[in-house]
Amino acid sequence: MAMRRFDPRQAQRGPQIRINQRIRVPEIRVIGDDGEMLGIMQTHEALRRAQEKGLDLVEVNPKADPPVCKILDFGKYKYDEKKKAREAKRKQSVVEIKEIKLRPKTDDHDLEFKTRAAHRFLGAGHKVKFTVRFRGREITHPEKAQEQLDWIVQHCEEIANVEVRPMMEQRTMTLMMAPKPAILQKVAQARVAAERARQKALQEGRAAPAGDEEDEEIEKLERQLEEQDDDDDDDEAEGATG
Repeated sequence: MAMRRFDPRQAQRGPQIRINQRIRVPEIRVIGDDGEMLGIMQTHEALRRAQEKGLDLVEVNPKADPPVCKILDFGKYKYDEKKKAREAKRKQSVVEIKEIKLRPKTDDHDLEFKTRAAHRFLGAGHKVKFTVRFRGREITHPEKAQEQLDWIVQHCEEIANVEVRPMMEQRTMTLMMAPKPAILQKVAQARVAAERARQKALQEGRAAPAGDEEDEEIEKLERQLEEQDDDDDDDEAEGATG
């Protein structure tokens, strides 16, 4: 199995929270699990305290001097943060841009999967940017990338319009598609209905409907796409060193 290489694109996927042994600085300012400020201490000592409580040591402010860390249940912390993000998203109608990366050598099976993912993103009201990356001599055959993008447009045209037609920029060819107005209207109506149902449940003292299934499906698709991109990079690394 090839070792996974560092990919600078990871930085674009959001900041990575350091926890436990991933906190490499020797000294940190620590907040206890009850919110009490415990002061500055050696990182290994703070980690020991967290482990004694069956909790995690989580870096919450890496830019402070020294960095601030808190002892908490990281699983619950992630759940709460995701819940806050979804709550904020419910109150917004922001159109996100989801990027799907291709290569001229992307096989039919992967192309079909990525097209289905794009269809799902568009149906949820998001724009989709397709980026075909060229490596080495692949740049001499842009027609292959054009064929791929034409095929994608054909399979998404019933729910989306081409916002930016395929164009070359250095060693990439990009295409932008946006949901049709009818799709955006449908998504907006669904959000309003879901929010009304949630408010009604709260007023009646019932548990509010989760309404997170769609967000979880979108997140799952994004993770699968990222894993495919990473696997493609690993295959290229093997080919370069083999």
